[in-house]
Amino acid sequence: MSTQSAHAGRLPVFPKPQQIGAAFMSFCKAQPVLVIAFLAAVITMFIVPPDAKYAGYCNRTVLIQLFGLMTAVSGVRSIGAFDAVTAMLLRRTGTVRRLGTVLMLICFFTSMLVTNDVVLLTFVPLTLMLRAQLCNEKSCILTVVLETAAANLGSMLTPVGNPQNLYLYDYFHLDAATFLRVMLPAGAVSLLMLLLLSRLLPKTDCAAPQQEKTEIHKPRAAAYCILFVLCLCCVFRLIPDLVLLPAAVLTALIFDRSLLKKVDYALLATFVCFFVFVGNIARIDAVRETISGLLTGHEILLSALLSQGISNVPAAVMLAGFTDAGTKLLLGVNLGGLGTMIASLASLISFQFYRKSEGAQTGRYFRVFSAVNFGMLIPLLLIAVVFMQ
Repeated sequence: MSTQSAHAGRLPVFPKPQQIGAAFMSFCKAQPVLVIAFLAAVITMFIVPPDAKYAGYCNRTVLIQLFGLMTAVSGVRSIGAFDAVTAMLLRRTGTVRRLGTVLMLICFFTSMLVTNDVVLLTFVPLTLMLRAQLCNEKSCILTVVLETAAANLGSMLTPVGNPQNLYLYDYFHLDAATFLRVMLPAGAVSLLMLLLLSRLLPKTDCAAPQQEKTEIHKPRAAAYCILFVLCLCCVFRLIPDLVLLPAAVLTALIFDRSLLKKVDYALLATFVCFFVFVGNIARIDAVRETISGLLTGHEILLSALLSQGISNVPAAVMLAGFTDAGTKLLLGVNLGGLGTMIASLASLISFQFYRKSEGAQTGRYFRVFSAVNFGMLIPLLLIAVVFMQ
């Protein structure tokens, strides 16, 4: 029998049912919010069958802005810019408390521009590598927890700090002055609380690690910075989104095609699914009136509480269509990023890194995380409700 005949006679190999099941479960564990959003969208499609109005559900501008930002930030991260800045700042530390505080402040301020999840993806692994400088596991855990809270709270101060801000800023047509007026007081109080909590770190002497000098590729750095500026221009409505999209794609194709693989397409798909879900729910009169009635006058509290169960990005997308109080909803979902570990998906990033690290004490991490997060959430929420409701 010829080789060609042998190949022709072979049956195609299909994956076994258990392999398909294992792959599906793995995907569900990796992307639980996307799976829930997809199921919610599909269920509502049986209630409101697809029609021409579906085309108006998705917010194209937000999806393009997210794509552009993720591409730009991945580019800046890939050239070692974060490493260079971190090395410079760490050279100024001398004690565990100062080192932990510096790392926390880096997360707080950089998250305003490069989003909370990217900040934690960058600095939590670095912190775990500094275990020796942080002296003991208790100090390491507290530092990671404070970094996580700082990234979630710092990111609420700009429209590009996190996905829910980007969405609500565009959805309610907010301007920069209004945004800052609402978020700046909460941000200032949050920073003060973080600084007070950092006093719990010991004043034990430590030496910052020696780091090799990072050589930054200037043409690529310039290209990624220009793309980031274009993202900001699009967010502040200075250029249309259809200018940003080809700019982001061309930048990646010219300088580093792997950036297109680093975009969080699961997040974009999650937004699309929630757009469909919320669009359909809003067309069911009884549901729309019930949600609007419950939300009116309690936007901050209810959005923060809902965030505890489904995280703040889906909560923002879900509730936006049922209220005109955009600034209250904005404040509620951002403060709602504190609390449970799923209140902000960025918090799960930190936990996953810590859980997989050598010598991890997950029970202690969960206790410290809960104490810090709820210890900050409750007073911040009370202050917000008293002064804004």
